[in-house]
Amino acid sequence: MKKILLTAIALAVVLSLTSGPPASSQSSYRVIVHSGNPVDEISRSELSGYLLKKKSRWDHGAPVEPVDLIDRSPVRAALSEDVHGRSVASIKNYWQRQIFSGRNVPPPEVAGDSDMVAYVAGRPGAVGYVSSNASISGVKTLRVVD
Repeated sequence: MKKILLTAIALAVVLSLTSGPPASSQSSYRVIVHSGNPVDEISRSELSGYLLKKKSRWDHGAPVEPVDLIDRSPVRAALSEDVHGRSVASIKNYWQRQIFSGRNVPPPEVAGDSDMVAYVAGRPGAVGYVSSNASISGVKTLRVVD
């Protein structure tokens, strides 16, 4: 019995070491910005900083205007895990702490892809995200890099 248990533990350790990191869910969303934004790619950490309002200006100097999908959105859940490495609930908790401490307020939330595209298209500093199959007329997509 002891030998079987040790074998099972050893197998679990080997499998956990060889399985590699989880696959990126970036294919389930696209990051969008205003069509006049000169940025073409963005790192996950930089995007996280913009969406969490830790960074308030684009590298070219314009103010950043982040926007989120509503918290029930599966696209928001995918982006949150992939970009922030945290659940939507954890990010909501982060914003509650920011509000309570008087530091900041969360970005506005929109209901879906078409609302997100309209918001971003109308604001030069805006950054948001949509589902991978959304119509993105009037905005441009950014390539997300590590």
